[in-house]
Amino acid sequence: MLKEEAKEVLRIEAEGILRLIERIDDRFTEMVELIYNSKGRVIVGGIGKSGIVGRKIVATLNSTGTRALFLHPVEAMHGDLGIVSQDDVFLALSNSGETDELNILIPSIQQIGCKVIALTGNLNSTLAKSSDVVIDVGVAREACPMGLAPTASTTALLAMGDALAVVLIKKRHFNTGDFKRIHPGGALGHRLSSSVKDIMLVGKHVPMVRIGTPLEQAVIEMDRPNLGVTFVVDDHSRLCGIITDGDIRRLIVQEKTISDYIVEEVMTQTPLNIGPEAPAYDALNLMEQYQITVLPIIEDDMTVTGILHLHDILGKGEFKFNGR
Repeated sequence: MLKEEAKEVLRIEAEGILRLIERIDDRFTEMVELIYNSKGRVIVGGIGKSGIVGRKIVATLNSTGTRALFLHPVEAMHGDLGIVSQDDVFLALSNSGETDELNILIPSIQQIGCKVIALTGNLNSTLAKSSDVVIDVGVAREACPMGLAPTASTTALLAMGDALAVVLIKKRHFNTGDFKRIHPGGALGHRLSSSVKDIMLVGKHVPMVRIGTPLEQAVIEMDRPNLGVTFVVDDHSRLCGIITDGDIRRLIVQEKTISDYIVEEVMTQTPLNIGPEAPAYDALNLMEQYQITVLPIIEDDMTVTGILHLHDILGKGEFKFNGR
């Protein structure tokens, strides 16, 4: 019984988010353009649970390249309104759209010259009618059995905030190098601040086969460290090519017999690579740009010295250095 009740909560909340998809329209675009073209910050305001969600939206925006801060509506009416300028955009959060503390604040915000965007579940509310842009985040029902505690509505509000932040990431061309600069702490920050040599796998963890190796043997080598690739090298361990799981799948789809091939007939020549002294965030940018998950690490003479997987940068389980 308890498990079914929990599942029903998740169904209701998922349903609330999915219904937001059909509401992504020109008003959403207008909101994004308004914030993107603003010379100021995104000032987020809300009361109660909406205020808590607002603080999370602010944190996400700040960490992804859009300057933002939270303004408590009550504190704003007692002096904190001084942080708002005409170059800012005010993001007002209220499911009902009838939050008195927020609605009382709106005229003062507009008098400053600041545009107001409302994220609300009531398009006929006082807040909606007094805002420049209105985004519908309403849900059919709350997960709370009494319909009183904000549950599905706050989840939908949070999801719309994430959609806004992610679209702005792409519009600003915010990349991992930018992320690293504003995330100097934390596990990911430390990884991105490292050099490739600090997080790459070396020695027995690097899958390699020689030129002339039968493809069947290369598949066995690919499977050994379970990285989905193997490098093809010459007798001096210089990189000649790379074979991936995708290369093998394409042969199978074409109904080719693996035993009929040697590695140089299948490998991708001159694969993308990076040096061991390069910053980890350069490697991550390269992986993102070319949609790859593995990079050979080579010295200036093309000698393979290691391998870097996307998981070694972003983290998967315990963070390891040099495969130890």
